[in-house]
Amino acid sequence: MSDHAGVRNGLSELLPRLWRFCHVLTGDRSTADDLAQSACLRALERAGQFQPGTRLDQWVFRIAQSVWFNQRRAEKVRRGFGIVPAEEAGLATGAADAEANIYLAQVLSSVMGLPEAQRVTVLLVYVEGFSYQEAADMLDIPIGTVMSRLAAARGRLSCLRDGGRSAGVAKSA
Repeated sequence: MSDHAGVRNGLSELLPRLWRFCHVLTGDRSTADDLAQSACLRALERAGQFQPGTRLDQWVFRIAQSVWFNQRRAEKVRRGFGIVPAEEAGLATGAADAEANIYLAQVLSSVMGLPEAQRVTVLLVYVEGFSYQEAADMLDIPIGTVMSRLAAARGRLSCLRDGGRSAGVAKSA
């Protein structure tokens, strides 16, 4: 019973990050809502399998990824994920600087246009702050693949640095 309560309490704190992860996986707000709900339900159903002392976020993100891959396999359809308009992503910065908000929209659109494997890896490492090894473990891939995906994503996103911003503005990645 305590495992169930601990997972339930942890999920409530983790939900915004889980939804963001699901949104990056799916590329669609509505589908992300459904996936996050399915992942939470599966985590609650399997709360007894959670190992205390390990990271709940990694465990739940893996559950979400497994649910997503299983749904895709069951559909037998490989859908392409288009660019999600920044207005639909719900990532308002609160910044008064219009240029910063425009740049955020460009970055988000570019990231959402990456292939799924790169998009998910970028989210885990650059947004969620997981180490390369942690991301590799979560995605069940070698660390070299994580580094390769990030390098490819940086290459695709370099247009933002080269053409999207002036040299005088600080870059963050």
